[in-house]
Amino acid sequence: QEFVTVLVRDPRIQKEDSWHSYIDYEIFIHTNSICFTRKTSCVRRRYREFVWLRQRLQSNAVLIQLPELPSKTPFFNMNNPNHVDHRRQGLQEFLEKILQDALLLSDSRLHLFLQTQLSPEDMEACVSGQTKYSVADAILSFASLNRRFPIEDEEEKKGKNDADSDSESSSSGLGPSDDSISCGCKASPASEES
Repeated sequence: QEFVTVLVRDPRIQKEDSWHSYIDYEIFIHTNSICFTRKTSCVRRRYREFVWLRQRLQSNAVLIQLPELPSKTPFFNMNNPNHVDHRRQGLQEFLEKILQDALLLSDSRLHLFLQTQLSPEDMEACVSGQTKYSVADAILSFASLNRRFPIEDEEEKKGKNDADSDSESSSSGLGPSDDSISCGCKASPASEES
């Protein structure tokens, strides 16, 4: 039986500049669905990117009534744990409902949103064929740059026993290749679903 587990967790305040901050959330996916290029993935997204995703999904599936996002309230306080957790729960419920719809699962933007750290502009360019890389290439490249899962790390070690440890990997041009976008994902999501 196919399953898709999605967790929205670990809200973090990020500073854009000295006056502006925002909160982003870790999105963890674990699945055996054939719809997904990667079976485990982890990205960080902010509220405005969820808004973009919902708008794009709605414009491509006009006959489907999409679930609502948690409302953007003028009284939202990122220093209030109750406000932050209420939004986190709303974002998770939104993704859980989206991932139950076969038509929405066929939208490449959804997969790029969940399995890469590409910006909305770069996701649009990729989906419309304006990039050198395909959707699958973007997902696989992001995953190879950001391995955080013990199973994948073990597989990588087995395949590189004879490799030169000083060799550098080439950049794909899909975004930063350092650990600045590390999610700190955990391999067993079941213990955190409570």
